[in-house]
Amino acid sequence: MKRICVYCGARAGNRAEYASAAEALGRELAQRGIGLVYGGGSRGLMGRVAGGAAAHGGETLGIIPKSLFEREGADSMLGELRVVETMHERKALMASLADGFVALPGGLGTLEELFEALAWAKLDFHNKPCALLNSCGYYDSLAEMLRHSVAEGFLKDEPNGLMIVENEPARLLDRMLGEARA
Repeated sequence: MKRICVYCGARAGNRAEYASAAEALGRELAQRGIGLVYGGGSRGLMGRVAGGAAAHGGETLGIIPKSLFEREGADSMLGELRVVETMHERKALMASLADGFVALPGGLGTLEELFEALAWAKLDFHNKPCALLNSCGYYDSLAEMLRHSVAEGFLKDEPNGLMIVENEPARLLDRMLGEARA
């Protein structure tokens, strides 16, 4: 794996553990020589995961739509930043540059991006691993909802599950690397 796309909140959330996990994931990526593709923001968990990677010499590649860049700006210390015209262009570029996808805690945008990556995988548009970093059990309810969808016949279960779910960044990456080799 050359790069992993991380979807996460532009806010930090209410628990310090979310920021710590984001920084730890960034550090793990850098230490393994895996580049980070992310939403380009310097705030919230986005800034923390990029900061964790950059602080340990990792590649960071932020992709941000022009309208968000103009409204929020971005911190150039976090590495390369590409400004695109639309959210659709952002998501397509992020997906094309990544060899896998990880969702950290986040809001509607994070969920929308995660579900698009999952849907594309289910439709065989890509065979890249999809994963949740389940900090503080943030995604427990979502994982249960997906199991319920399988039980009710709306999703077909996969031999290794619909996606990788782990609480620790190192274990998550170990499993993703195993999935990528499979």
